[in-house]
Amino acid sequence: MPPSAEDRLQDILGAIAEIEDLLRGKTFDQFAADRRMRLLIERYLEIICEASRRLPEAIKLDAPDINWQGMIDFGNILRHAYHSTEANAVWNIIHTHLPPLKSFVERRMATSGG
Repeated sequence: MPPSAEDRLQDILGAIAEIEDLLRGKTFDQFAADRRMRLLIERYLEIICEASRRLPEAIKLDAPDINWQGMIDFGNILRHAYHSTEANAVWNIIHTHLPPLKSFVERRMATSGG
């Protein structure tokens, strides 16, 4: 049985939590210098992007402020143009785009009983 929308929302929250844990207390310079951490975080971002891509449109319409297409596009970059991923772009995505996504998913899970 394929994952449900709630499963995908939980995957997004779980990946965000892992990223937050990895970056807790870290500066941009520490992040940029640690190749293994960047690769691991990029993998979690891939999970977030793929789970977002597979969410039903009805869920995405509830959050028009989230750049869903941008997430899907970034996932494609991570998968297919991984050699051109820059640390500052990843850092910016984490600090600019993940907080509103996390808030939306938490609200959605709370109202759906997930």
